[in-house]
Amino acid sequence: MSALPQPASKALAITFAGGRSRPATSSGDSMACHYLPERQHRLSRDGCGSTQINKQTGRVTDLNSSDLSPPSQALNRGELAAEFGRFLDQTHTVARSKQLFEHLSAFALNLGCTWIAYGPLTTERKVLQPVRRPSFEILNYPDEWQKRCLEMGYDRKAPIIKESRMRSGPIQWREAYVSSSTTPNERRIFDEAASFGVRSGITIPLRSAAGSFAIMSFAQQIEREFHHRAIAYLQLAAIHFHLRLANVGSSNVMEKVPELSQREKECILWVARGKSSWDIGIIMSISENTVNFHIKNVMRKLDAASRTVAAIKALNFGFIEL
Repeated sequence: MSALPQPASKALAITFAGGRSRPATSSGDSMACHYLPERQHRLSRDGCGSTQINKQTGRVTDLNSSDLSPPSQALNRGELAAEFGRFLDQTHTVARSKQLFEHLSAFALNLGCTWIAYGPLTTERKVLQPVRRPSFEILNYPDEWQKRCLEMGYDRKAPIIKESRMRSGPIQWREAYVSSSTTPNERRIFDEAASFGVRSGITIPLRSAAGSFAIMSFAQQIEREFHHRAIAYLQLAAIHFHLRLANVGSSNVMEKVPELSQREKECILWVARGKSSWDIGIIMSISENTVNFHIKNVMRKLDAASRTVAAIKALNFGFIEL
């Protein structure tokens, strides 16, 4: 298998699951999802729930609702089907990507998936001419984990991305972790993700007739295996999101790739390298306030909810290189 082309979506480095349960060091995110206030989010069990694997014994045990975080009531099969129908109805006429993501996040939470990452896999290229829409990633993973992925270049070492290129169906991260094709260094990335609270999940490759290729990952804060019915619902939700997002994009007029000034490029490059605004100010001999001014401009131009996501988009546009 050849190396992942650059800059194949930097956001997708964040689709790793941890191999061991560890206390999370970060649970916040600058792109927090606004879940629907009118309903109580409940994790599925009763045919749609999860099981937990003991890595020492290899045995699988059932998870009760009291084992799940956050605590919630169980959904039965009919209720989960109703929630999926609600998700389809809510997204039928949505014309904004962030609203689509919010509805997807709300549905996924019923199945215990706190974290979601979506993004395209692209070939290496510089964006020099106007395109229909920017390279698009959207995720709600812990901000510190996003920063860590950027700093370490984990996008180039992702076993999940490698598996996604070779397979068409959902991939449970535990399968990739124990796969003979996964190297010890790749397993360490899984384990490190666990320390940030990203412990288990699935990744769904998404291909379209037009040849576009993206992947969607759903992750949990605890280590457990997904029930087959939960996988089926998440796959259907991911496909629906992918198709709706394509419709949103095709309904837009041709939009020009935003332009970044040299200062903006320098600032966001150092963000991608893990530097704080104070550090960047020292390196560039400018004030911290000036650094923040440039970074906020980049976030606005690239429609990014955080400086980390702005750095990811800048990398994918070819504005900067690590």
